[in-house]
Amino acid sequence: MHSKELFSEYEANVRSYSRSFPEIFTKAKGAKMYDENGKEYIDFFAGAGALNYGHNNDYIKEKVIDYIQSDGIMHSLDMMTAPKAEFIEFFEKKVLEPRGLDYKIMFAGPTGTNAVESLLKLARKVKKREMIWAYMGCFHGMTLGSISLTSDAASRAGAGVGLDNVYHIPAPYMFPELDTIKFMQTLLDDDHSGVEKPAAIFIETVQADGGVNVFSVEYLKALREFCDKNDILMVVDDVQVGCARTGTFFSFERAGIKPDMFSLSKSIGGYPFPMGLAMFKPEYDLWKPGEHSGTFRGIQLSMVAAKAGLEFMLDNNIEAETRRKGEIVREYLEKNIDGDPNVIATRGIGLLWGVEVKDDATAGAITARAFKKGLVIERAGRDNAVIKIMPPLIISDEDLIAGLDILKAAIDGE
Repeated sequence: MHSKELFSEYEANVRSYSRSFPEIFTKAKGAKMYDENGKEYIDFFAGAGALNYGHNNDYIKEKVIDYIQSDGIMHSLDMMTAPKAEFIEFFEKKVLEPRGLDYKIMFAGPTGTNAVESLLKLARKVKKREMIWAYMGCFHGMTLGSISLTSDAASRAGAGVGLDNVYHIPAPYMFPELDTIKFMQTLLDDDHSGVEKPAAIFIETVQADGGVNVFSVEYLKALREFCDKNDILMVVDDVQVGCARTGTFFSFERAGIKPDMFSLSKSIGGYPFPMGLAMFKPEYDLWKPGEHSGTFRGIQLSMVAAKAGLEFMLDNNIEAETRRKGEIVREYLEKNIDGDPNVIATRGIGLLWGVEVKDDATAGAITARAFKKGLVIERAGRDNAVIKIMPPLIISDEDLIAGLDILKAAIDGE
Protein backbone atom coordinates (compact mmCIF):
# COMPACT_ATOMS: atom_id res chain seq x y z
CA MET A 1 0.00 0.00 0.00
CA HIS A 2 1.15 3.52 -0.77
CA SER A 3 0.76 6.62 1.32
CA LYS A 4 -1.68 9.24 0.06
CA GLU A 5 0.29 11.83 2.01
CA LEU A 6 3.18 11.24 -0.41
CA PHE A 7 1.28 13.13 -3.09
CA SER A 8 0.31 16.12 -0.96
CA GLU A 9 3.84 16.38 0.43
CA TYR A 10 5.79 16.16 -2.84
CA GLU A 11 3.43 16.80 -5.75
CA ALA A 12 2.64 20.40 -6.70
CA ASN A 13 -0.59 22.04 -5.62
CA VAL A 14 -1.65 22.18 -9.27
CA ARG A 15 -2.91 18.60 -9.03
CA SER A 16 -6.68 18.52 -9.38
CA TYR A 17 -8.30 15.16 -10.22
CA SER A 18 -6.60 13.46 -7.29
CA ARG A 19 -8.53 15.83 -5.04
CA SER A 20 -11.85 14.82 -6.61
CA PHE A 21 -11.02 11.10 -6.64
CA PRO A 22 -8.91 10.60 -3.47
CA GLU A 23 -7.85 7.00 -3.87
CA ILE A 24 -4.73 5.40 -5.33
CA PHE A 25 -5.65 3.50 -8.49
CA THR A 26 -3.75 0.41 -9.59
CA LYS A 27 -5.68 -1.27 -12.41
CA ALA A 28 -8.23 -0.50 -15.08
CA LYS A 29 -10.04 -2.50 -17.71
CA GLY A 30 -12.77 -1.55 -20.15
CA ALA A 31 -15.04 0.91 -18.34
CA LYS A 32 -13.85 0.07 -14.82
CA MET A 33 -11.04 1.19 -12.52
CA TYR A 34 -9.72 -0.40 -9.33
CA ASP A 35 -7.99 1.13 -6.34
CA GLU A 36 -5.31 -0.31 -4.05
CA ASN A 37 -7.96 -1.86 -1.83
CA GLY A 38 -9.47 -3.70 -4.78
CA LYS A 39 -12.59 -1.52 -4.86
CA GLU A 40 -14.23 -1.34 -8.28
CA TYR A 41 -15.35 1.91 -9.88
CA ILE A 42 -17.42 2.48 -13.00
CA ASP A 43 -15.65 5.12 -15.10
CA PHE A 44 -17.85 7.99 -16.30
CA PHE A 45 -14.75 10.16 -16.81
CA ALA A 46 -12.83 8.28 -19.53
CA GLY A 47 -9.58 10.14 -19.02
CA ALA A 48 -11.26 13.45 -19.90
CA GLY A 49 -12.11 11.95 -23.27
CA ALA A 50 -8.82 10.15 -23.93
CA LEU A 51 -10.23 6.66 -23.32
CA ASN A 52 -13.04 6.34 -25.85
CA TYR A 53 -12.01 2.73 -26.54
CA GLY A 54 -11.72 1.88 -22.86
CA HIS A 55 -8.91 1.06 -20.47
CA ASN A 56 -6.38 -1.48 -21.77
CA ASN A 57 -8.30 -2.30 -24.93
CA ASP A 58 -7.19 -5.84 -25.84
CA TYR A 59 -7.09 -5.29 -29.60
CA ILE A 60 -4.98 -2.14 -29.37
CA LYS A 61 -2.78 -3.55 -26.59
CA GLU A 62 -1.84 -6.56 -28.71
CA LYS A 63 -0.74 -4.32 -31.58
CA VAL A 64 1.34 -2.19 -29.23
CA ILE A 65 3.02 -5.17 -27.54
CA ASP A 66 3.83 -6.75 -30.90
CA TYR A 67 5.47 -3.53 -32.04
CA ILE A 68 7.52 -3.17 -28.85
CA GLN A 69 8.72 -6.75 -29.12
CA SER A 70 9.78 -6.17 -32.74
CA ASP A 71 12.34 -3.54 -31.67
CA GLY A 72 10.67 -1.08 -34.02
CA ILE A 73 11.80 2.52 -33.91
CA MET A 74 10.24 4.33 -30.96
CA HIS A 75 11.15 7.96 -31.50
CA SER A 76 11.82 9.73 -34.75
CA LEU A 77 10.74 13.38 -34.51
CA ASP A 78 9.15 13.89 -37.96
CA MET A 79 11.25 11.39 -39.90
CA MET A 80 9.54 8.99 -42.26
CA THR A 81 8.72 5.69 -40.55
CA ALA A 82 6.68 2.60 -41.30
CA PRO A 83 4.16 3.18 -38.45
CA LYS A 84 3.58 6.75 -39.59
CA ALA A 85 3.07 5.64 -43.18
CA GLU A 86 0.59 2.97 -42.09
CA PHE A 87 -1.35 5.39 -39.90
CA ILE A 88 -1.52 8.08 -42.59
CA GLU A 89 -2.66 5.63 -45.25
CA PHE A 90 -5.35 4.09 -43.03
CA PHE A 91 -6.61 7.46 -41.77
CA GLU A 92 -6.83 8.88 -45.28
CA LYS A 93 -8.34 5.83 -46.99
CA LYS A 94 -10.66 4.51 -44.28
CA VAL A 95 -11.70 7.62 -42.36
CA LEU A 96 -11.27 10.81 -44.39
CA GLU A 97 -11.97 9.72 -47.98
CA PRO A 98 -15.21 7.82 -47.24
CA ARG A 99 -16.49 11.05 -45.66
CA GLY A 100 -15.43 13.16 -48.64
CA LEU A 101 -12.81 14.98 -46.57
CA ASP A 102 -9.53 16.22 -48.06
CA TYR A 103 -7.13 17.49 -45.42
CA LYS A 104 -3.41 17.62 -44.83
CA ILE A 105 -2.24 15.97 -41.60
CA MET A 106 0.16 17.81 -39.32
CA PHE A 107 1.68 15.91 -36.41
CA ALA A 108 1.72 18.96 -34.19
CA GLY A 109 2.94 17.40 -30.96
CA PRO A 110 1.65 15.08 -28.27
CA THR A 111 -1.15 17.25 -26.86
CA GLY A 112 -4.42 18.79 -27.89
CA THR A 113 -3.29 22.26 -26.88
CA ASN A 114 -0.31 21.95 -29.23
CA ALA A 115 -2.65 21.12 -32.11
CA VAL A 116 -4.71 24.20 -31.26
CA GLU A 117 -1.59 26.37 -30.98
CA SER A 118 -0.40 25.27 -34.40
CA LEU A 119 -3.78 26.07 -35.98
CA LEU A 120 -3.75 29.49 -34.34
CA LYS A 121 -0.38 30.20 -35.92
CA LEU A 122 -1.41 28.83 -39.29
CA ALA A 123 -4.73 30.71 -39.42
CA ARG A 124 -2.96 34.00 -38.77
CA LYS A 125 -0.33 33.13 -41.34
CA VAL A 126 -2.93 32.26 -44.00
CA LYS A 127 -5.17 35.31 -43.55
CA LYS A 128 -2.47 37.75 -42.41
CA ARG A 129 -4.69 38.94 -39.56
CA GLU A 130 -3.95 38.78 -35.84
CA MET A 131 -7.51 38.75 -34.45
CA ILE A 132 -9.22 35.43 -33.64
CA TRP A 133 -12.81 34.95 -32.50
CA ALA A 134 -13.94 32.23 -30.11
CA TYR A 135 -17.08 31.60 -28.04
CA MET A 136 -17.91 32.30 -24.43
CA GLY A 137 -18.04 28.99 -22.60
CA CYS A 138 -15.24 27.43 -24.60
CA PHE A 139 -12.15 25.52 -23.53
CA HIS A 140 -9.29 25.11 -25.99
CA GLY A 141 -6.26 24.30 -23.83
CA MET A 142 -3.84 25.56 -21.21
CA THR A 143 -0.82 26.85 -23.13
CA LEU A 144 -0.63 30.57 -23.75
CA GLY A 145 -2.30 30.77 -27.17
CA SER A 146 -4.95 28.22 -26.23
CA ILE A 147 -5.69 30.03 -22.96
CA SER A 148 -6.28 33.22 -24.94
CA LEU A 149 -9.09 31.32 -26.69
CA THR A 150 -10.37 29.64 -23.51
CA SER A 151 -13.01 31.68 -21.69
CA ASP A 152 -13.12 30.44 -18.10
CA ALA A 153 -11.64 32.86 -15.60
CA ALA A 154 -9.65 30.32 -13.58
CA SER A 155 -7.73 29.06 -16.60
CA ARG A 156 -7.07 32.58 -17.89
CA ALA A 157 -5.84 33.77 -14.50
CA GLY A 158 -3.01 31.24 -14.61
CA ALA A 159 -1.46 32.85 -17.69
CA GLY A 160 0.12 35.71 -15.77
CA VAL A 161 0.23 37.95 -18.85
CA GLY A 162 -2.25 39.74 -21.07
CA LEU A 163 -4.24 37.50 -23.42
CA ASP A 164 -4.63 39.59 -26.53
CA ASN A 165 -5.98 39.35 -30.06
CA VAL A 166 -8.98 37.17 -29.21
CA TYR A 167 -12.61 38.35 -29.02
CA HIS A 168 -15.25 36.13 -27.42
CA ILE A 169 -18.68 35.92 -29.02
CA PRO A 170 -21.70 35.09 -26.82
CA ALA A 171 -22.59 31.43 -27.33
CA PRO A 172 -26.06 31.06 -28.88
CA TYR A 173 -27.50 29.25 -25.84
CA MET A 174 -26.62 32.19 -23.57
CA PHE A 175 -29.05 34.66 -25.13
CA PRO A 176 -31.72 32.78 -27.11
CA GLU A 177 -33.18 36.09 -28.28
CA LEU A 178 -29.84 37.17 -29.78
CA ASP A 179 -29.00 36.15 -33.35
CA THR A 180 -25.26 35.74 -32.84
CA ILE A 181 -24.63 35.27 -36.57
CA LYS A 182 -26.26 38.64 -37.21
CA PHE A 183 -24.33 40.04 -34.24
CA MET A 184 -21.03 38.91 -35.76
CA GLN A 185 -21.98 40.34 -39.14
CA THR A 186 -22.71 43.66 -37.43
CA LEU A 187 -19.29 43.60 -35.80
CA LEU A 188 -17.75 43.31 -39.26
CA ASP A 189 -19.98 45.84 -41.04
CA ASP A 190 -20.23 48.56 -38.41
CA ASP A 191 -17.23 50.86 -38.62
CA HIS A 192 -17.82 51.78 -34.98
CA SER A 193 -17.93 48.23 -33.58
CA GLY A 194 -14.36 48.51 -32.35
CA VAL A 195 -13.74 44.85 -33.18
CA GLU A 196 -11.25 43.73 -35.78
CA LYS A 197 -12.04 41.19 -38.48
CA PRO A 198 -10.63 37.83 -37.43
CA ALA A 199 -8.47 35.37 -39.31
CA ALA A 200 -10.56 32.54 -37.92
CA ILE A 201 -13.39 31.55 -35.63
CA PHE A 202 -12.60 28.65 -33.29
CA ILE A 203 -15.53 26.54 -32.13
CA GLU A 204 -16.25 23.34 -30.24
CA THR A 205 -19.43 21.90 -31.76
CA VAL A 206 -20.17 20.70 -28.22
CA GLN A 207 -18.72 22.74 -25.39
CA ALA A 208 -17.77 19.87 -23.10
CA ASP A 209 -15.84 21.56 -20.30
CA GLY A 210 -18.13 24.55 -20.78
CA GLY A 211 -21.02 22.53 -19.39
CA VAL A 212 -22.05 20.15 -22.22
CA ASN A 213 -23.65 22.72 -24.50
CA VAL A 214 -24.53 21.28 -27.91
CA PHE A 215 -24.48 23.69 -30.85
CA SER A 216 -27.39 22.95 -33.18
CA VAL A 217 -27.00 21.67 -36.72
CA GLU A 218 -28.70 24.84 -37.95
CA TYR A 219 -26.24 27.04 -36.11
CA LEU A 220 -23.19 25.16 -37.39
CA LYS A 221 -24.47 25.44 -40.97
CA ALA A 222 -25.12 29.16 -40.51
CA LEU A 223 -21.62 29.67 -39.10
CA ARG A 224 -20.10 27.85 -42.06
CA GLU A 225 -22.00 30.18 -44.43
CA PHE A 226 -20.97 33.23 -42.39
CA CYS A 227 -17.29 32.27 -42.58
CA ASP A 228 -17.49 31.66 -46.33
CA LYS A 229 -19.25 34.98 -46.92
CA ASN A 230 -16.69 36.96 -44.94
CA ASP A 231 -13.41 35.21 -45.84
CA ILE A 232 -12.91 33.86 -42.32
CA LEU A 233 -11.54 30.42 -41.51
CA MET A 234 -13.81 28.07 -39.58
CA VAL A 235 -11.72 26.02 -37.13
CA VAL A 236 -13.32 23.16 -35.18
CA ASP A 237 -11.67 21.97 -31.97
CA ASP A 238 -12.44 18.23 -31.85
CA VAL A 239 -9.87 17.38 -29.18
CA GLN A 240 -12.43 16.19 -26.62
CA VAL A 241 -15.59 15.57 -28.62
CA GLY A 242 -14.04 13.90 -31.68
CA CYS A 243 -13.24 10.23 -32.24
CA ALA A 244 -16.93 9.16 -32.22
CA ARG A 245 -17.82 10.73 -28.86
CA THR A 246 -20.90 12.50 -30.30
CA GLY A 247 -21.96 9.53 -32.45
CA THR A 248 -19.98 10.37 -35.58
CA PHE A 249 -16.21 10.17 -35.76
CA PHE A 250 -15.89 13.92 -36.31
CA SER A 251 -18.34 15.99 -34.29
CA PHE A 252 -19.07 18.30 -37.22
CA GLU A 253 -20.35 15.50 -39.46
CA ARG A 254 -23.89 15.75 -38.10
CA ALA A 255 -24.15 19.22 -39.64
CA GLY A 256 -22.85 18.15 -43.05
CA ILE A 257 -20.18 20.84 -42.97
CA LYS A 258 -16.46 20.85 -43.65
CA PRO A 259 -14.34 23.15 -41.48
CA ASP A 260 -11.28 24.77 -42.96
CA MET A 261 -9.17 23.38 -40.15
CA PHE A 262 -9.73 21.16 -37.12
CA SER A 263 -7.77 19.69 -34.23
CA LEU A 264 -7.71 16.13 -32.88
CA SER A 265 -6.05 14.64 -29.83
CA LYS A 266 -6.95 12.55 -26.77
CA SER A 267 -8.62 9.39 -28.14
CA ILE A 268 -6.92 9.62 -31.55
CA GLY A 269 -3.92 8.21 -29.63
CA GLY A 270 -5.80 4.92 -29.39
CA TYR A 271 -4.62 3.29 -26.18
CA PRO A 272 -4.29 6.20 -25.25
CA PHE A 273 -0.85 7.41 -26.16
CA PRO A 274 -0.23 11.12 -26.63
CA MET A 275 -0.92 12.42 -30.13
CA GLY A 276 -2.04 15.79 -31.42
CA LEU A 277 -3.15 16.32 -35.01
CA ALA A 278 -3.75 19.62 -36.76
CA MET A 279 -5.83 19.11 -39.90
CA PHE A 280 -6.31 21.68 -42.65
CA LYS A 281 -7.37 21.94 -46.25
CA PRO A 282 -4.42 21.50 -48.64
CA GLU A 283 -4.53 25.08 -49.91
CA TYR A 284 -3.73 26.32 -46.41
CA ASP A 285 -0.53 24.33 -46.06
CA LEU A 286 1.73 27.38 -46.05
CA TRP A 287 4.18 26.11 -43.47
CA LYS A 288 7.90 26.37 -44.03
CA PRO A 289 9.92 23.29 -42.95
CA GLY A 290 10.40 23.32 -39.20
CA GLU A 291 8.25 26.43 -38.68
CA HIS A 292 6.28 24.57 -36.02
CA SER A 293 8.22 21.79 -34.34
CA GLY A 294 8.46 19.60 -31.25
CA THR A 295 10.61 16.73 -30.03
CA PHE A 296 7.75 14.33 -29.29
CA ARG A 297 5.69 14.67 -32.45
CA GLY A 298 7.10 11.34 -33.60
CA ILE A 299 6.06 8.91 -30.86
CA GLN A 300 5.77 5.69 -32.81
CA LEU A 301 3.66 3.86 -30.23
CA SER A 302 1.09 6.60 -30.74
CA MET A 303 1.07 5.88 -34.47
CA VAL A 304 0.66 2.15 -33.90
CA ALA A 305 -2.06 2.58 -31.30
CA ALA A 306 -3.87 5.25 -33.30
CA LYS A 307 -4.17 3.02 -36.35
CA ALA A 308 -5.32 0.13 -34.17
CA GLY A 309 -7.86 2.41 -32.50
CA LEU A 310 -9.30 3.40 -35.87
CA GLU A 311 -9.48 -0.24 -36.89
CA PHE A 312 -11.27 -1.10 -33.66
CA MET A 313 -13.66 1.81 -34.10
CA LEU A 314 -14.66 0.74 -37.61
CA ASP A 315 -14.76 -3.02 -36.95
CA ASN A 316 -16.98 -2.62 -33.90
CA ASN A 317 -19.41 -0.01 -35.26
CA ILE A 318 -18.48 2.35 -32.45
CA GLU A 319 -20.25 5.34 -34.02
CA ALA A 320 -23.59 3.53 -34.24
CA GLU A 321 -23.13 1.98 -30.81
CA THR A 322 -22.43 5.41 -29.33
CA ARG A 323 -25.66 6.75 -30.80
CA ARG A 324 -27.58 3.75 -29.45
CA LYS A 325 -26.11 4.05 -25.98
CA GLY A 326 -26.71 7.78 -26.06
CA GLU A 327 -30.41 7.07 -26.34
CA ILE A 328 -30.17 4.85 -23.26
CA VAL A 329 -28.73 7.81 -21.35
CA ARG A 330 -31.31 10.22 -22.76
CA GLU A 331 -34.23 7.98 -21.78
CA TYR A 332 -32.79 7.30 -18.33
CA LEU A 333 -32.30 11.00 -17.60
CA GLU A 334 -35.77 11.89 -18.86
CA LYS A 335 -37.39 9.19 -16.75
CA ASN A 336 -35.34 9.31 -13.55
CA ILE A 337 -33.47 12.61 -13.20
CA ASP A 338 -35.33 15.35 -15.09
CA GLY A 339 -37.65 17.09 -12.69
CA ASP A 340 -35.56 16.31 -9.61
CA PRO A 341 -35.59 19.39 -7.34
CA ASN A 342 -31.78 19.44 -7.37
CA VAL A 343 -31.59 19.40 -11.19
CA ILE A 344 -31.93 22.47 -13.41
CA ALA A 345 -31.47 20.75 -16.78
CA THR A 346 -30.02 17.74 -18.58
CA ARG A 347 -28.56 17.90 -22.08
CA GLY A 348 -26.13 16.10 -24.34
CA ILE A 349 -25.41 14.05 -27.43
CA GLY A 350 -23.90 10.63 -28.07
CA LEU A 351 -22.10 9.56 -24.89
CA LEU A 352 -21.51 13.07 -23.56
CA TRP A 353 -24.22 14.34 -21.21
CA GLY A 354 -24.50 17.00 -18.56
CA VAL A 355 -26.69 17.23 -15.48
CA GLU A 356 -26.84 20.86 -14.37
CA VAL A 357 -27.54 21.54 -10.71
CA LYS A 358 -27.91 24.80 -8.82
CA ASP A 359 -24.32 25.43 -7.74
CA ASP A 360 -20.79 24.18 -7.20
CA ALA A 361 -21.46 22.93 -3.68
CA THR A 362 -24.40 20.80 -4.80
CA ALA A 363 -22.46 19.34 -7.72
CA GLY A 364 -19.45 18.65 -5.52
CA ALA A 365 -21.53 16.86 -2.93
CA ILE A 366 -23.21 14.72 -5.60
CA THR A 367 -19.97 13.67 -7.28
CA ALA A 368 -18.36 12.95 -3.89
CA ARG A 369 -21.25 10.68 -2.92
CA ALA A 370 -21.09 9.02 -6.32
CA PHE A 371 -17.37 8.34 -5.91
CA LYS A 372 -17.92 6.70 -2.53
CA LYS A 373 -20.49 4.45 -4.20
CA GLY A 374 -18.06 3.48 -6.96
CA LEU A 375 -18.56 5.98 -9.78
CA VAL A 376 -15.83 8.21 -11.19
CA ILE A 377 -17.54 11.30 -12.59
CA GLU A 378 -16.38 14.90 -12.92
CA ARG A 379 -17.88 18.39 -12.95
CA ALA A 380 -17.71 21.05 -15.64
CA GLY A 381 -19.30 24.30 -16.77
CA ARG A 382 -19.97 27.60 -15.12
CA ASP A 383 -19.43 27.42 -11.37
CA ASN A 384 -18.54 23.73 -11.87
CA ALA A 385 -22.26 23.06 -11.52
CA VAL A 386 -22.65 20.57 -14.39
CA ILE A 387 -22.05 16.88 -13.70
CA LYS A 388 -20.51 15.43 -16.85
CA ILE A 389 -21.41 11.91 -17.99
CA MET A 390 -18.62 10.74 -20.30
CA PRO A 391 -17.98 6.97 -20.12
CA PRO A 392 -15.77 5.01 -22.51
CA LEU A 393 -17.70 4.33 -25.69
CA ILE A 394 -17.25 0.58 -25.22
CA ILE A 395 -19.10 0.52 -21.90
CA SER A 396 -21.66 -2.28 -21.64
CA ASP A 397 -25.34 -1.42 -21.35
CA GLU A 398 -25.36 -3.00 -17.90
CA ASP A 399 -22.45 -0.91 -16.61
CA LEU A 400 -23.90 2.21 -18.21
CA ILE A 401 -27.21 1.78 -16.39
CA ALA A 402 -25.45 0.78 -13.17
CA GLY A 403 -23.44 3.99 -13.30
CA LEU A 404 -26.56 6.04 -13.95
CA ASP A 405 -28.23 4.34 -10.98
CA ILE A 406 -25.32 5.41 -8.77
CA LEU A 407 -25.59 8.96 -10.09
CA LYS A 408 -29.33 9.05 -9.37
CA ALA A 409 -28.78 7.79 -5.83
CA ALA A 410 -26.11 10.46 -5.29
CA ILE A 411 -28.45 13.17 -6.59
CA ASP A 412 -31.12 11.88 -4.21
CA GLY A 413 -28.67 12.29 -1.34
CA GLU A 414 -28.14 8.60 -0.70
